[in-house]
Amino acid sequence: MRNVLFMGYHSLGTACLRCLLDNPEARVAGLFTHHDNPNENIWFETPAPIAHTAGVPVYYPESLKEKPARDLAFSLAPDVIISVYYRLMVPEKILLIPPMGALNLHGSLLPKYRGRVPVNWVLVNGEKETGVTLHYMVKEPDAGDIVDQTSVPISFYDTARSLFDKVNAAGVELFRKNLPAVLAGTNPRTPQDHSKATYFGGRKPEDGRIDWSKPAPVVYNLIRAVTRPYPGAFTHLPDGRKLTIWWAAPAKEGTPPGKHARGKVVLSGRAVFVACGEGTFLRLIDVEETAADETPGSRAVPARDWFAGKPAGLMLS
Repeated sequence: MRNVLFMGYHSLGTACLRCLLDNPEARVAGLFTHHDNPNENIWFETPAPIAHTAGVPVYYPESLKEKPARDLAFSLAPDVIISVYYRLMVPEKILLIPPMGALNLHGSLLPKYRGRVPVNWVLVNGEKETGVTLHYMVKEPDAGDIVDQTSVPISFYDTARSLFDKVNAAGVELFRKNLPAVLAGTNPRTPQDHSKATYFGGRKPEDGRIDWSKPAPVVYNLIRAVTRPYPGAFTHLPDGRKLTIWWAAPAKEGTPPGKHARGKVVLSGRAVFVACGEGTFLRLIDVEETAADETPGSRAVPARDWFAGKPAGLMLS
């Protein structure tokens, strides 16, 4: 039986913790996780309740860089460390503690999309495929040898939430498939091709600001990458009020007719469009208007209802 120090959060971290608890060759010596942030929309399952029920000690280190965290990790005598959607960087001094190494389950097809929130980034960038990778952790983020990976197709209609569900389902199956070999120390290791690596950082709510000079498909990709349960893509009205666009779609070529300045709102039939770059248009479907400093999320309406009574020639910026 192997002692495992599990570091995890989010739905996939919770599902993988369940896999470990169900495996007779694993003993979960402890869980490193995070307190739920009251300012964050916790739409996902978290692993602490599962660990408490199973009698696994739960720890909430605010940093892994300090000596107390290293001493705690060492005291748990892990044979292996496994990290799944854990939000803190694991320093090398902790990575070197377990004799069988430290592994991480990452939500992309490494070496592409190293770094933070890859599920959101692949949508922002209009990718057609992503995946999940089980790999060893080294000092450089997401750069260690690959144990296994699986691809996940991205639909034109996927949002971050629907893609998360796909990635989570693929991730837990990949984890379950490879766990016996990891615990036995017989799993394969394939070095990454670092020349093909790409890296993306974390995203903040303000990164959801729409640039109407971009073509409509690019704007659409941003909208679906940050729509619910994320803070949403947004723009501003001339009076400074904020318009969050929860859902939209690129218009067909020639719809609506005519040329319009970027950011201009155009009514065509019963549909509401915004002129974008390269002569394209985005059809607004589900929107929410709020004060500039107000958090949206509770008063979304159909775009046609929102536009009723708005002045002709309305510009968004």
